[in-house]
Amino acid sequence: MIPLQDTIPSRQFPLANWVIIGLNTLAFLFELSLPDYKLDILIRYFGLVPARLTDPEWAQMMGYPHSYIPLVTNMFLHSGWGHFIGNMWTLYIFGDNVEDRMGSVRYTLFYLITGIAASITHMLINPTSTIPAIGASGAISGVMAAYMFLFPHSRIVFLFPILFLPYFIELPALLYIGAWFIGQLISGVSVLSITDQAGGIAFWAHIGGFGVGAVLYRLFVQYRYRRTFDDEYMRSYHNYA
Repeated sequence: MIPLQDTIPSRQFPLANWVIIGLNTLAFLFELSLPDYKLDILIRYFGLVPARLTDPEWAQMMGYPHSYIPLVTNMFLHSGWGHFIGNMWTLYIFGDNVEDRMGSVRYTLFYLITGIAASITHMLINPTSTIPAIGASGAISGVMAAYMFLFPHSRIVFLFPILFLPYFIELPALLYIGAWFIGQLISGVSVLSITDQAGGIAFWAHIGGFGVGAVLYRLFVQYRYRRTFDDEYMRSYHNYA
C-alpha cells in the first residue's frame, strides 16, 4: 500500500515543513554530486556512528574529531532515492497538520528534538556499532506520533494496486500509525538478539523518536488548540468518518 494523502486539510502554509523538506533535498542532491569515496567520507563524518561517541579511544584511533554534531546532521542524509522519497513523502503527508497545531517555530524544535532523541536511542541500543546511521525517519516518527494523537479520526488514503489495477482505500490514522509503530517495536525487539553489526533499518531510532514525540507533543501545541482538543477530534470524526 502506498499512502497518498490524509483527509485533514492544513489551515496555513506549512513553511517549516517545506523548509525541512528543502534542506533534506539540498543535502541529498549534494550527496548525488559526490564521487563514491567522498560520499563515504561525508556519511562517516556526518552520519551517526555510535562507537564514535561511546568509545573515544576508538574514535581517536580512526581519526574522528570529537563532535556531537552527527546527532543532528545524520537526519538530513539519505542512502538513496527510495530512502529519500519515502521519508520526504511521509513528512509531506503528516507534517503540515502537525505544524498547523504547533506553529512553525515550535514544530521545528519538536522535529529536531525527536530526531535527536531517535539518534540517542539508536546509539544506546547499538553502542559499539561502527556503521553510520542516516535518515530523517527518526524525526518523522515523532511527527507521526504527534499526528496520531492530534488527529486520531483522520483517514489516510492509500493506493492499493491489484493486478496492475489501482484501488483506493482509507484507513483511520490511529489504526495505520498505531499498527506501524507496533511493527517497528516487534522488529526492534527481534533485532536485539543480533550480535553482529548488521546494517538495515534503524528500528530503535523510529521507536525512540515516536516515543518522545508521543510524550512531548502536547507541550508544543499552541495554547488555543490545547483548549479545544476534544472539539477538534469530534469535528474531524464527523467530517471524515
